[in-house]
Amino acid sequence: MKRVTYWPQLFLGLALVLTFPVVITVNYLGNPDNGIIFAAYVGSWLMGGAYLAISCITSAMTRTQVVSFIVSLVVCFVFLLAGFSPVLDFVRGWAPGGLVEAVANFSFLTHFQEISKGRLDLRDLVFFGSLIAVFVTATGVILEAKKAE
Repeated sequence: MKRVTYWPQLFLGLALVLTFPVVITVNYLGNPDNGIIFAAYVGSWLMGGAYLAISCITSAMTRTQVVSFIVSLVVCFVFLLAGFSPVLDFVRGWAPGGLVEAVANFSFLTHFQEISKGRLDLRDLVFFGSLIAVFVTATGVILEAKKAE
């Protein structure tokens, strides 16, 4: 199997680096907490990378770009809202507590909110990193299988 590339995530990182003049301007005009700003950049890069990895695998699994876009949008939306309290209340109505906790643990929203508060917890970093690695590797496997056909 060929090596898996992370070009979309690197491109996203470059796009985030290009927003750095905003940080310079904010520091010139005030006295912000740069640790929180740095953590939010890390969180944005990781969450964006996870969205890109999900989009890559849906693109590899579908034949058309429109279907890939719609499936990616739905999957990313589900990952985003998994920790939203109305969604958890809905799941609590019919599911056992362990399943509710599992659904809440897959939420991009809760992991990103913790990072954007300035807390770079290893659990959040591992969550996004492993999600990216799994989806990008699975994309490579799917593409290699399609090539072999």
